[in-house]
Amino acid sequence: MEFEAADALNRAIRVIGRKHRARAAELLRELGLNPGQEIVLLELDAHGPGTQIQLAIGCECEPPTLTQLAQKLEAAGLTARQPSPTDARATIVSLTEQGLALIGPLKERWVRLANATVAGLTKTDPAALREVTTDLARRIWPDGSGPQPIVGRSSPAARSSKAT
Repeated sequence: MEFEAADALNRAIRVIGRKHRARAAELLRELGLNPGQEIVLLELDAHGPGTQIQLAIGCECEPPTLTQLAQKLEAAGLTARQPSPTDARATIVSLTEQGLALIGPLKERWVRLANATVAGLTKTDPAALREVTTDLARRIWPDGSGPQPIVGRSSPAARSSKAT
């Protein structure tokens, strides 16, 4: 690929990410959430309570980032953190009743975000776009050195690829 094509591709991906995150932030703000917090809540909804390490892997973020997210969600009353009964080094995160009550409205906004993202596409079918972006996300670390799901939990990208 020539530089001009590479530059155009990289810029397009950056712009898409920036605009998508900004639109997500608007929708999440309606629920009192900040970007990143929704992924933790959705991961807990999909897989139930888990250690912070499991959640970091499932949410595809670094453990210190997950710790900070879990602390903020706990302070907001949406999650609870407790020591693991089997591993003194681990902390288990779970949804509270307040967190569970937010899942429906969160999923509704997540669907609105996806629909707004693909609204007006004329050359690309949304299902084809999902396949391409999932493939692209997998290829960013073709050697497998990037974030990997652990046994019993899977990343959002891995779950979406299983569904197709």
